[in-house]
Amino acid sequence: MTITQLQYVLAVAEYQNFTLAAEKSFVTQPTLSMQIQKLEDELDILIFDRSKKPIQLTEVGKKIVDQARNIVSESGRIKDIVHQEKGFIGGEFKLGIIPTVMPTLLPMFLKNFINKYPKVNVKIEEQNTATLIQKLMDGHLDAAIAATPLENNQIKERVLYYEPFVAYIPENHRLHSNMKIDTADLKIEDVLLLEDGHCFRDGVINLCHAEKDFKNERFQLESGSFETMIRLADEGMGMTLLPYLHTLELNENEKKHLHFFNDPSPAREVSLIYHKSELKLHIIEALKEVISGVIRGAIAFQNVQIISPIGKK
Repeated sequence: MTITQLQYVLAVAEYQNFTLAAEKSFVTQPTLSMQIQKLEDELDILIFDRSKKPIQLTEVGKKIVDQARNIVSESGRIKDIVHQEKGFIGGEFKLGIIPTVMPTLLPMFLKNFINKYPKVNVKIEEQNTATLIQKLMDGHLDAAIAATPLENNQIKERVLYYEPFVAYIPENHRLHSNMKIDTADLKIEDVLLLEDGHCFRDGVINLCHAEKDFKNERFQLESGSFETMIRLADEGMGMTLLPYLHTLELNENEKKHLHFFNDPSPAREVSLIYHKSELKLHIIEALKEVISGVIRGAIAFQNVQIISPIGKK
């Protein structure tokens, strides 16, 4: 039994296809199949039911995959231990970021980070919070940037910054004449929301003290774009809420429609999160230091009220 064989098993379990698993593992399909067959012969069991399409794990195969995931993950940490001991900041680092943070935060820190730590090979992907947590749990990500707190005892959270909610209110809206607004002024019925699955949407719903399922919405919208929300608000379809960093990119005419909340301003907590058993803490600490350095000049809000990103049932 080898680590390589276990890696091949995990690839097939993930992609449910020998050819695709081989491509993702950068080996030929016969090589991958032969190694898995050798492992099955050694164990005298079938890990995969090849008669089903897509390929399925057998019952014992499911148990083997769970254990293989632990073994492969722990074996990969040996290099991490050595790197930490030597003070070396380098190697592959897989980072996930939620969609409502990626467009504004990533351009602020990425160039600084790769210039400062050229030996780190950063692989970045955009996913919603639920997917990021699952990938952290499965060992497919080293860390992620998401809205917190997440109330997950398997996940460590390192706060990066607090980002206030800012209201975008068009001229024809009932609140437009207010210089500043209170959360009590909000009515969920006229607040345009991102599509379901975005934690920013859940934060807005929690801010408005509303239930998650709305029976009397005037229209159903499936969009993950703040730009769409702004355009609809301009057309008189309601108001919307934006994260503060996003407002920095608006044009001067759009900025005239921004309204801040009275203190304490509602805000989301944005954190660097990782599994509690993660060992690449030297890279995580370096990343946190770089992000904190660039964000310090952009967000100076202190008197804030953290709004939970956990969606209501």
